[in-house]
This record gives sequence, C-alpha cells and structure tokens, in this order.
Amino acid sequence: MTTLPLSRFWDDVLALGARIFPAGVFFQSGLTKLDANGHVSDSAIYLFREEYRLPLLDPTWAAHMASAAELGLPVLLVAGLATRPAAFALLVMTLIIEIFVYPDAWPTHGTWATLFLLLVLRGPGRLSLDHLLARWWARRREAAGEPRP
Repeated sequence: MTTLPLSRFWDDVLALGARIFPAGVFFQSGLTKLDANGHVSDSAIYLFREEYRLPLLDPTWAAHMASAAELGLPVLLVAGLATRPAAFALLVMTLIIEIFVYPDAWPTHGTWATLFLLLVLRGPGRLSLDHLLARWWARRREAAGEPRP
C-alpha cells in the first residue's frame, strides 16, 4: 500500500486536533464548576448531588475530582505531555458521563471517545512534549552507550 508523502505530517496534525478540540470542551466545563475565588462552587456540588447522582461517589468529592480532572487533564493533552494516560482518564470520564449522567448524548460522547481512543492507541504525534522527551531520552541513552530497546 502506498502512502502519501505528507502522510506523517497529516497524522501529526490529526493527533494535534484530537488533543486540542476535546480538551477545550473539558477545560471549559471545568471552569464552569469554579466560583469567583477559584474554588469548586456550591452549584457544582448541587449538580453532582441532584442531577448527576453518580453511584458510590460522594457528590462533594465527585465535584472536586471532576473539576480537577477537567482542568488538569486538558492542559496535559494540549501540551502532549503524558498524553496516553490523560486521554485514557478522559475516555473513562466520558464513559461515566455517557452511562450515568447523559445517556442520550451518545453522538457527542462517541466523538470524544473516538478521539481519546485514537490518542491512547496511536499516541500524541510528533507535535508534542511526549515526542520531544522521548527523543531527548533516546539521545541520552545513546550517549551513555546503552543499547536501543
């Protein structure tokens, strides 16, 4: 099978888009859970208690964890740092939202899940800190005379 000359470039652009666009949605959602002082708002806790009603999770704890995840994981995705674990965590979060909170929103959640799964399976691409760190680590090992894995 023949590949296009710019295929690697477009793979990297695709991976960048898969990182940036859902990250924006989650980051904005995290911001809505904060009050003016940057703390998780009472209204966010109320939503977790009365609307979301996640099984086995205390609403206050769930609101804080969701806020931290929605604000921190997208930053990692955009930077392309710890991309696979961040994408996996957001994939799990997406599945929880789909199953327990908004089961009728499967078209949106399916889109997010597809992008996160792409990142988990294929990685962040060359336009990422993960790629730069891997190259740096490989050069360091090579300079130390260690064999390539």
